[in-house]
Amino acid sequence: MNKKHLLAAIVAFAFTVPAAAQTESPTQKSKTIKPFNNLELTINAGTTGIGFDLATYVHKIVRLRTGFDFMPRWDYTMHFAIAAGRYDENGNWIASDFNQMADKLEQITGYEADDNVAMTGEPTFDNFKFMADIFPFRNKHWHVTAGFYWGRANVAKAYNKTEEMPSLLAVSMYNHIYDKVLAGEPIYGDNIYLDPDLEDMMLEFGRMGINVGTMKSTGQAYMMEPDENSMVKANIKVNNFRPYLGFGYSGRLIKNDDRYHIGFECGAMFWGGTPAIITHDGTNLSTDVRDIYYSVGDYVDIIKVFKVYPVLNLRLTRKLF
Repeated sequence: MNKKHLLAAIVAFAFTVPAAAQTESPTQKSKTIKPFNNLELTINAGTTGIGFDLATYVHKIVRLRTGFDFMPRWDYTMHFAIAAGRYDENGNWIASDFNQMADKLEQITGYEADDNVAMTGEPTFDNFKFMADIFPFRNKHWHVTAGFYWGRANVAKAYNKTEEMPSLLAVSMYNHIYDKVLAGEPIYGDNIYLDPDLEDMMLEFGRMGINVGTMKSTGQAYMMEPDENSMVKANIKVNNFRPYLGFGYSGRLIKNDDRYHIGFECGAMFWGGTPAIITHDGTNLSTDVRDIYYSVGDYVDIIKVFKVYPVLNLRLTRKLF
């Protein structure tokens, strides 16, 4: 984008600023600024959550600010389907009738398996921030910003809901017994085996798991199984260090009172590439799996689009001194 286009975009955006932001005198801040002899406190809310920062002018057109943003904890529900089957000698996936398997599963384990697993997703997105604002225009309303956010690598997580534990426990128990039968080993002790007809049926059915999608590397179904605690989990990971570029506007909140200001900032936080979505078995849903089923696939598609995170925050500022 050339300078003319950038200036045109800034002018167009100015018309969206709330009327509450009153005009300041063009001579505002024209006096000599001594570094760190002034301080502003800002509360912000927007796509980075709820946060605050403290800012000081080190030059009449340069302001430094630092603070912290916290994303409120809220959750959303996603769904996976439990499926069953086996690979034939050529590596092809052969699906089994889940209802028949669920009946046998209940006979063997005493637990009933649902064919749907509900998972809870929630953000864990908290950031320290350090920014430098440059005010290039005479009226000092507009600023451009460069800086960075720093936070934990895991920015969101997903895990099965508590009510899904019996189903997942049943799946884990079934697969454990299936492995014993497949290896020709007793299911308990030294000489306790299943009925031969039941063993043959289990071998015909195959294993149980959550049919997530298709592995890109092999073209085979990705069947995610519960971990050692009969849980299914995933974490969204990005870089800890996240550079930021943006711009903003601010003006008086109250006419003739220079202590209070209202404004906004808009920009992009750079993840460092496509976020990784890592399941408990180490599979990256962003890069390793395609054609992901159900609502999980929709969420994965959305996450993969955002190689940068959009920042749009409303800012309320109080000049302390």
